Amino acid sequence: MASGIKSLINSAKALYIGNSGSKAELPDLFPVVDKEIDGEDCDRDCSSCIVQYPKSFKIDESDALYGFVKGWSTHILVATGKSDWVRDVADEKGSIMQAISHAKAPSNGRLMVSASNIPTPHQTTSYSEPTTVLVLPAFTIVENVTPATVPTLVSIINDAPTNTSPLGPISIPPSITADLPEPTPAMLKEITTRPSPHRALILLCSQKTRDARCGQSAPLLRKELQRHLAPLGLYRDLDDERPGGVGIYFISHVGGHKYSANVMIYRRKDAFGLDEVELGKLTEEERQRVVPIKAQDGGEDLGAAQCIWLARVKPEDCEGIVKFTVLQGKVVKPQSQLRGGFDRGKGLMSW
Repeated sequence: MASGIKSLINSAKALYIGNSGSKAELPDLFPVVDKEIDGEDCDRDCSSCIVQYPKSFKIDESDALYGFVKGWSTHILVATGKSDWVRDVADEKGSIMQAISHAKAPSNGRLMVSASNIPTPHQTTSYSEPTTVLVLPAFTIVENVTPATVPTLVSIINDAPTNTSPLGPISIPPSITADLPEPTPAMLKEITTRPSPHRALILLCSQKTRDARCGQSAPLLRKELQRHLAPLGLYRDLDDERPGGVGIYFISHVGGHKYSANVMIYRRKDAFGLDEVELGKLTEEERQRVVPIKAQDGGEDLGAAQCIWLARVKPEDCEGIVKFTVLQGKVVKPQSQLRGGFDRGKGLMSW
């Protein structure tokens, strides 16, 4: 009886989510670790993990995950300097999130809006000051955004690549003047854009007002991810603008908190020059000589090639996620952790 009800629920979810016509089967979307290629320990949990979830931390382990993420075209992260928000971030008074909820929607598909702990330009959590927005998959930083200039932000989104756009050079003007009433100071009209310096981003839901587990898991996962990224020279804290590396941001609710922790990983194409390297076939000496790319290669900016959305992530998963998912675009536990995502190079997505 229970399995029959769950099957009906899954069918209803699939009907709601719909199908883009490019929906990939689970084995086709992202490569999965293979012991012959990646080494005997590629699917093992970290044995030296220094943090653990509280004993009361319980998550749903029974639901099927893959294919039940509603598709999106563009994802934006709004810098708020905070790691928790009111239940619906569109109700944050005076915020960019609220302004977007009242603005005309982008013409190029569904927009996912996340508040984030990215620092604001004035190091304040007040929404009265202009702030920064990161547009994905374009990997484009938009600066000096206010609620009044949200229509201009939407026009930038309309011109930016989406998750279904083929990989190609990004062409977004470095400066745009917003069409605001004449009394508006010139400094509030000028919106600037620039590429994100990161090679990859790790997004962790931290919104404890939606679910306490998100507030508990995000700081613990960040600590463990940092432990594995730092020796590689790839960890970037919130104020580290050095080219290359991995940024870790806290974001607002993305759905499915009963599968906490939710982790979204955006990667540039062959982000660290290791996607084709078969580490398991190298000797220990050869592996020591393999060094990930730490800086931009100076080539054309193509934005994110992949977004890999994982759930049920625990601290002991972080070593494998860094080693294989962040560095090589592979999934370690697809059956139990992969919720979905896209690969623009393949033209495939999970919806």
